[in-house]
Amino acid sequence: MENKNLPKRKSPRLKGYNYSETGAYFITICVKDMRFPILSNIVVGNSALDIPQNRLTKIGEITDKYIRSTNRIKGISVNKYVIMPNHIHLILFIEDINGASKALRPTNSLLSHTIGTLKRFVNKDVGRNIWQTSFHDHIIRDQRDYEKIWNYIDTNVIRWNKDRFFIENNN
Repeated sequence: MENKNLPKRKSPRLKGYNYSETGAYFITICVKDMRFPILSNIVVGNSALDIPQNRLTKIGEITDKYIRSTNRIKGISVNKYVIMPNHIHLILFIEDINGASKALRPTNSLLSHTIGTLKRFVNKDVGRNIWQTSFHDHIIRDQRDYEKIWNYIDTNVIRWNKDRFFIENNN
């Protein structure tokens, strides 16, 4: 039974786009309750010249293991990623597999299936659900877009204190 008082949730996916299509996607996956750094800690030295270092927690190491294993899925490759304290960014490629249709079900796609599987495996190893329900995606349109996103991921750690997901490490 549908409750008419609840707001209807808007889909974060681009309407009419086939997310099983060959292409590159910029993905952001956030942890539930973004206030806590459960995936990594950004450590800054005492000198102004020290470069911030990203130190994975045990949960971050589990996440890293499953991101790397995603490359074993036929038709999927993760080209670049960073595990931040409370979210991850990655560039994920869906490759053409001999022209075969990659749609899993009418309501799903290879992209959603891959992200869902990644989240489930991490949750199983951690012993609880650590992820927000959905994820953010951006369809990478061209080489310039790809390079901009690559640079964003590459410099995310050193820009952590200016990141919109920034939280203080309470260690």
